Amino acid sequence: VFPESSLKVTGIDFLKSQNTRQHHTDGYNIKNLVVRRGQPFQVQVSLNRELRAADKLSLRFGIGENPMKIRGSLLSLKPEREDFNGWKISIVERNGKECLLSVTSSPNAPVGKYNLHVKTGTNIYKPENGVIYLLFNPWCEDDVVYMANEAQKKEYVLNDTGYIYVGSAYNIYDRPWNFGQFEEFVLDACMYLLDKSKLSLSERRDPANVSRAMSALVNANDDNGVLLGSWSGNYVAGTSPMDWIGSVTILQKYYKTKKPVRYGQCWVFAGVLNTVMRCLGVPCRCVSTFDSAHDTEENLRVDIYLNEKGEKLNISFDSVWNFHVWNDAWMKRTDLPNGFDGWQAIDSTPQEQSQGRFQCGPCPVKAVREGDVYLPYDSKFVYAEVNADRVYWLVRKVNGKEKYFKIATETQDIGKKISTKAVGQNRREDITHEYKYPEGSKEERMSMQRAYSFIRPSGLVPRSGYASTVEALSRNSLPVVLNEPVSKTGLHLEINNTEPLHPGNPLELAITVKISTPGNWTVDLTGSCQLQYYTGKVQANLGTTKETINLEGPSEMQIPLKIAPDMYMKTLSSVEDEVLILVTAIAEVSETKDKLTKETSMRFEYPPITVQMPETAKLYDDFNCAFIFKNKLNVTLENCKLLVEGLGIFKMTTFEQGDIMPGRIMKSEIICTPTRLGEKKIVAKLISNQIKGISTEKAIIITE
Repeated sequence: VFPESSLKVTGIDFLKSQNTRQHHTDGYNIKNLVVRRGQPFQVQVSLNRELRAADKLSLRFGIGENPMKIRGSLLSLKPEREDFNGWKISIVERNGKECLLSVTSSPNAPVGKYNLHVKTGTNIYKPENGVIYLLFNPWCEDDVVYMANEAQKKEYVLNDTGYIYVGSAYNIYDRPWNFGQFEEFVLDACMYLLDKSKLSLSERRDPANVSRAMSALVNANDDNGVLLGSWSGNYVAGTSPMDWIGSVTILQKYYKTKKPVRYGQCWVFAGVLNTVMRCLGVPCRCVSTFDSAHDTEENLRVDIYLNEKGEKLNISFDSVWNFHVWNDAWMKRTDLPNGFDGWQAIDSTPQEQSQGRFQCGPCPVKAVREGDVYLPYDSKFVYAEVNADRVYWLVRKVNGKEKYFKIATETQDIGKKISTKAVGQNRREDITHEYKYPEGSKEERMSMQRAYSFIRPSGLVPRSGYASTVEALSRNSLPVVLNEPVSKTGLHLEINNTEPLHPGNPLELAITVKISTPGNWTVDLTGSCQLQYYTGKVQANLGTTKETINLEGPSEMQIPLKIAPDMYMKTLSSVEDEVLILVTAIAEVSETKDKLTKETSMRFEYPPITVQMPETAKLYDDFNCAFIFKNKLNVTLENCKLLVEGLGIFKMTTFEQGDIMPGRIMKSEIICTPTRLGEKKIVAKLISNQIKGISTEKAIIITE
């Protein structure tokens, strides 16, 4: 009788196409097997002889530098044995020398890269491409990121394109963004960030820890993370934040160089964090808040200083951003009391430090709505971003000294039109109601009082760098009346544009003064127009108006404010950021001393880019795509660049277009070869000295 030949593995098939289809990971552009936790996958093991009852066979999954059983970083799984750390393995079928195994990882296994070895007796087989990527699983009911709704998973986990909403509350516009979580090297970049985060193995089980770590690593501030933020207006040392159209180039460049990529602003940070979370399997969405407060002292108040011409001054420590973009990630919060599962706000834009690092969240959106601002993480900061009061101060010189006079408090101005892309549709969805109760409702009042009981706002004193000399104005600690009393005259202000705001044309603006109370009233109106960054920083003063008008109430009057092109075109061409038009009005009724302030930010309007291409194309068959732009403005657009990208069709490409004179038409063509099936989008963006971003997108369906 021959001695038993020892059992050896001769090969292993990871059954990639079958497994990835079942795990919704077939989109990842990577050689290795990518699967989600808590869900079975199969591997086919080929042996040198048939498997016998006495044979010892085990699959060993190791994670990290030096996997050890005692640390839980080495899992040794034997078929039909009791589970090991929640993992199970079973034999599905034996067929001669072939053996089909099914492996189910634990629904709270640490996410990351696992090295698979097969042990038979004393032999160890190490397969080629034996690294398996394990992700969070929104399809698994026992995973804390489980999401029941299929359409939502399609949007928040699998959609690799979308929109980020920017502009101002007065005119919101959508900026197409390619998330590209399935593109080459993006998953590897995310795995690199996980390793860099220094999260322990057990911390990698929980998406709350992972999302907090990623919010820190997407900015470069403490840890050489992905993106360096800059709001300086000068980006020659890198790429201007306006020039990105997606996350792919950024993450690929970061993974290649391991150095921070220059430069990002809030929508870029949010776009990249959205890619990272979706890539790791956590449902995630970009959230834009208009008139978002950056309250540095957590006293729920943002101070705005105006001079006597009604122009805003750049002297406050606080600011109101025209818009700010962060992310919501979906998960159960096992570290919190019940009732705070679901969407959690995370923010990777470096604004304030939290526990010594620039990171923010996860903060339960429900905690913001209910005023439970003691809950981790950073809920006071997020609450203030959508709920602070805006206090206007007039700065006047009295006997050579600057004095501050409080003009008005706006309680309903901050945190408006909170927006995200709708599920399965190319439109904006307003989610303000998820973050706050309706203004003025009983629930809102209770939520606010709850929040105030944890935050304790300080006395009402202005606090710019210059304002330390002001005598304190007394104020009860709790606002019983949350709204300022309506003025005796029912004074109301509205600001709008009367003609389209095209660069190169005069800005035709109007301030409407309304009075609803009968009687004869004299109103002093001060109006100003400025250019400002979306962060609220003023860039240029364009013009002011001062009028005294008489109104026979109830009635209204429109006061025009017109700015000539040469007042603003130079500034527009010299800054590298998109700027907004800020109009501020102060009205005072002489008879009653009623004062009112109103501000509105508006965006310039641009001619469109059109994309010409077929509606459908076949896989791997070339098709032609043309981008056409007609300069309908009265100004030459200098140094034009056209940026285009189509995921699954072609890589990011830049066309230098030079100067485009008024009335001229630009046309660029690209030959496209689709490499993936389904609906794919092409995104295009035109940048010039005068205009910082006209974007468009068009979809095409790729069939077999």
